[in-house]
Amino acid sequence: MSDLFEDPAPPPGNAPEYTVSELSGAVKRVIEGGFGLIRVRGEIGRVSRPASGHLYFDLKDDRAVIAAISWKGQAARLQARPEEGMEVIATGRMTTFPGQSKYQLIVEEMVLAGAGALMAMLEARKVALAAEGLFDVARKRPLPYLPRVIGVVTSPSGAVIRDILHRLRDRFACHVLIWPVAVQGQACAAEVAAAIAGFNAIAPGGAIPRPDLIIVA
Repeated sequence: MSDLFEDPAPPPGNAPEYTVSELSGAVKRVIEGGFGLIRVRGEIGRVSRPASGHLYFDLKDDRAVIAAISWKGQAARLQARPEEGMEVIATGRMTTFPGQSKYQLIVEEMVLAGAGALMAMLEARKVALAAEGLFDVARKRPLPYLPRVIGVVTSPSGAVIRDILHRLRDRFACHVLIWPVAVQGQACAAEVAAAIAGFNAIAPGGAIPRPDLIIVA
């Protein structure tokens, strides 16, 4: 009589046996080892920006979709702010999450895919701003010929402010006020808007001179 409590006989053949964790770990090593640093071209879809500051989105073409993530610190430094429908080239590395049996691209850098994509995005922005009336002639104001005080909204450590100061020294001396802001990332828009409002709020004749014009760079 056979023992009902004996282990079942192993299946025939030489196929290796893995636990779920072992197989997931092996797949992770293969993917991360084979795709340690890659560039992926695709269209952005399904962008999510949670309060954590991380950036989640899809990269897709007409036949496949890859989930992508850019961690908070990396997302703030991306040259292109991801928007659905943009065609980009993302640089990063592939990884897997065994707990969910998924793989995704960890994005470290991202640029628009060619000058055509950039021009299309700029044209779309121009149309949207024009629809808001921001380019109306009635909004335009004459610029002073020789401003005495110039306010500059930019990063204090970037090449832009160095170039502005260099050009001003070459042409004419004037008082320059710098309002430091982030020039990319999630905080950029709010900081730039606050800087413009701050310059406009300076009272004429006060201890801090009011700018005759403002440069946003």
